[in-house]
Amino acid sequence: MRAISGWKAFSPLLPAAGAAPGGGPCPPVLRFAPSPNGLLHRGHAFSALLNRHLAHSWGGRFLLRIEDIDVARCSDSLAAAAIEDLRWLGLDWCGEVRRQSRHFADYAAAAMQLRAQGLLYQCYASRAEIAAAADGLHDPDGAPLRRRDIPVLTRREEERRELAGAPFALRLDMRRALAVVAAHAEDLAFPALSETAAVERRIAEPARWGDVVLVRKDVPASYHLAVVVDDALQGITHVIRGRDLEAATDIHRLLQALLGLPVPVYHHHALIQDEGGDKLAKSRGSLSLRALRESGVRAADLRAEFGLDREGADTVEKDGTG
Repeated sequence: MRAISGWKAFSPLLPAAGAAPGGGPCPPVLRFAPSPNGLLHRGHAFSALLNRHLAHSWGGRFLLRIEDIDVARCSDSLAAAAIEDLRWLGLDWCGEVRRQSRHFADYAAAAMQLRAQGLLYQCYASRAEIAAAADGLHDPDGAPLRRRDIPVLTRREEERRELAGAPFALRLDMRRALAVVAAHAEDLAFPALSETAAVERRIAEPARWGDVVLVRKDVPASYHLAVVVDDALQGITHVIRGRDLEAATDIHRLLQALLGLPVPVYHHHALIQDEGGDKLAKSRGSLSLRALRESGVRAADLRAEFGLDREGADTVEKDGTG
């Protein structure tokens, strides 16, 4: 297992107790939010331990959220396994665990707000049909780029599918959304922590995503919509997550502007890599925490590997009252 790339440069984010960089007058709130579509691995352990460590160091609260909107791939057993792994690591968190699959009404309300502004449209096209029209263009996640001004289906075909009751996704009309933001003189800036813990002002670039899906054909939400709504509802002040999600901040900042939601401080940490230099991933069968535990690896060994010991962990607020 290769060491965390850039870990030494990242170490300024591991301070002695003090105020959270970029934070406001209220105690900071951080979260770890895994998706239970597979077992957790070392990369998840690092991110979870880091968020808990920073919450404690900054005198704040650490929350756990289970991002299980994909009810076909996520399961209660994998959610329970994730919680078991996090307990094994020595983690505790404030309040109840928020399960996204139990809060679809919250995401539907946000989608309705956007739809009322004329910012969502029904998309009946398949991924293959979108790829054929995209002419090789892709969004930052590698999906074929969809823009409303580039026709995918004929109007007649769209009407046929609508009359037939075909499933559809709700996509954000990016051009209209950016026009709304511009009309309100917003520049989509957000605070971000650098690897030296300095607070920088960055500008989101959502246009490169095209018309992103906000309500899927098979699920009444999407990752982007659900995570933005949840961060606001849970009062998250600092989003500390892996660099593989850095580009997603473009969409999240745009949705915050459109929905009138607060903007947290962001930091995207370095990723743990395997021996081949690739990031760990459930889809690639990276060794799970359960397998490590069963092989005799101790949680203390992982905490030491990351430089994140458990000292003081039990003093993090557990009930939110101080």
